[in-house]
Amino acid sequence: MNRLFTIFIVAAMVLGVLTGWAINQGLPADQAKTVAGNLSIITDIFLRLIKMIIAPLVFSTLVAGIAHMGDASEVGRVGVKTIGWFILASIFSLLLGLLMVHLLQPGAGLSLAPPTDTAAAASSVDMSKFTLKEFITHLVPTSIVDAMARNEILQIVVFSVLVGTAVSAIDDRAPAVLQLVEQVASIMLKVTGYVMKTAPLAIFAALASSIATRGIEVLGTFAAFIGGFYLSLGLLWGALIIALVIFVGRRGLSLVAAIRAPMLLAFSTASSEAAYPRTLEELQKWGVSRKVASFVLPLGYSFNLDGSMMYCTFATLFIAQVYGIEMTIAQQITMLGLLMITSKGMAGVPRASLVVIAATLTFFDLPEAGLLLILAVDHLLDMGRSATNVLGNSVASAVVAKWENQIEEPQPAPAAA
Repeated sequence: MNRLFTIFIVAAMVLGVLTGWAINQGLPADQAKTVAGNLSIITDIFLRLIKMIIAPLVFSTLVAGIAHMGDASEVGRVGVKTIGWFILASIFSLLLGLLMVHLLQPGAGLSLAPPTDTAAAASSVDMSKFTLKEFITHLVPTSIVDAMARNEILQIVVFSVLVGTAVSAIDDRAPAVLQLVEQVASIMLKVTGYVMKTAPLAIFAALASSIATRGIEVLGTFAAFIGGFYLSLGLLWGALIIALVIFVGRRGLSLVAAIRAPMLLAFSTASSEAAYPRTLEELQKWGVSRKVASFVLPLGYSFNLDGSMMYCTFATLFIAQVYGIEMTIAQQITMLGLLMITSKGMAGVPRASLVVIAATLTFFDLPEAGLLLILAVDHLLDMGRSATNVLGNSVASAVVAKWENQIEEPQPAPAAA
């Protein structure tokens, strides 16, 4: 069934590109834009369905997972191991992006004139919430109902950790409450199955809409930038898979095969959030214990965005190369430290990667108008970033589960009568 679903997704991707190209070539620009807008309705509905699921699914699985862990010391131990892995993965992702942009020099040959419309660049992202005070206070919800209504995953995680820890601290572990959240989790996973059946249709609409308005030509305009970034992502994928095999063993390769459908879903919709329910399901099927998967995966969506972090260094130095600006070694080391901190505030911020890049450009007095250079292809690159985030968080879940001896053997399929 999983293989068939993957085939449907790949077919939807190919058909979406071909349909978008046909619309782009066969209709005037205004009509193509109208058709693309109508197609995007399908994608919008699908993403709304996913967002409808996220809050109750994260809350119920995380509370149940922590409650089954035991005392607060076990929660703390798993939390330390998880954050430790996230920090190592973040440093590696940032350094890889820095190294690759220097080796490939994707912006050196463009020599583009600085855009004159700097106002457009400044208004393209919302940086009003990107402050230290806003990030720290944003961690704690003023109302869990409001946090769930706005799908603030980080706030939901904070509340869920507190509730799960409190449940585990009660002598009888509040069996009625624990049973309720487990039943809610089971129901939401079933709802997820219903929603995922519409994924190929949403993928077709997303790609057809994007190509219809932008045209395939956008792939060639910044071919060196796009190709260099995807080559860098490929190396990051290889490093993550090697790390998985080192820590988990050769069985880790089967995990990569198990999450191919969620990765394709994230790639096609340019949303790692869309792949969260299916990723959680596949991790548990593969053998990551429910309590570890339910704890690590939501945290990863807030603190372990490997693809997005690598993009921040790659895109920032690409812009500097385009304008012929040399950054000193000290500046680049400072930039890595800055991105290491600011990238942890991506959760809950619209167009997060662009916001972080804009803040970095301002900090180092680089032309903010350089954002206009990457906006045209940002969606194409976001597809790769989203798939990489899914892989990175899946690897993190498996590694932490191995450290905790919480990898279970997959259940054999029942024999046919």
